[in-house]
Amino acid sequence: MTARERIARRVARELRDGFYVNLGIGMPTLVANFIPPGIEVVLQSENGMLGTGPYPDPGEEDADLINAGKETITEIPGSAYFSSADSFAMIRGGHIDLSILGAMEVDEQGSLANWMVPGKLVKGMGGAMDLVASARRVVVTMEHTTKTGEPKILRRCTLPLTGFGVVDTIVTELAVMRVTPAGLVVEEIAPGLTIEEVQSATEAKLIRPSML
Repeated sequence: MTARERIARRVARELRDGFYVNLGIGMPTLVANFIPPGIEVVLQSENGMLGTGPYPDPGEEDADLINAGKETITEIPGSAYFSSADSFAMIRGGHIDLSILGAMEVDEQGSLANWMVPGKLVKGMGGAMDLVASARRVVVTMEHTTKTGEPKILRRCTLPLTGFGVVDTIVTELAVMRVTPAGLVVEEIAPGLTIEEVQSATEAKLIRPSML
């Protein structure tokens, strides 16, 4: 299992029975493949679908069924389709229990940067700003560092913000961190690692639960 799949599997444990959940573009879409047995959640895609299923098996793709990232998906019994306007009315109306998003940067205040890098071509901001402003809870999935080993969990974000103080939980391949008024509390560490090793890959100060 890849690091991205391990992150998605761990995030799937944040799902609760009856939740309406939006999966952001990229790594969050993998969560659909790891929904725990015995619970029912309804996945919403901001391009106008309610009842998104897991990725299709090879050879069973339907080009008319895509998520917001233009990847082919499946439908579940009872799936519904509607306009983008209705989709965003659902989001802005506060009907999403959990929003799972990717990130380029997150800081110790729970601020999120995930929509643009200055100087690079941006197709559009997408729906992330609406989701972080309106979802009841926001979980971020991300790799802990950049490809060159630079921290992505910072004291303060340096990229343009998607939202200020909007993130509740951060899940990486190294740790699970909860955003609190005191800072980032480490709730779980990947097997074989120490909190000191996680801290060395993190600019923001990490807090052990025992320190609270």
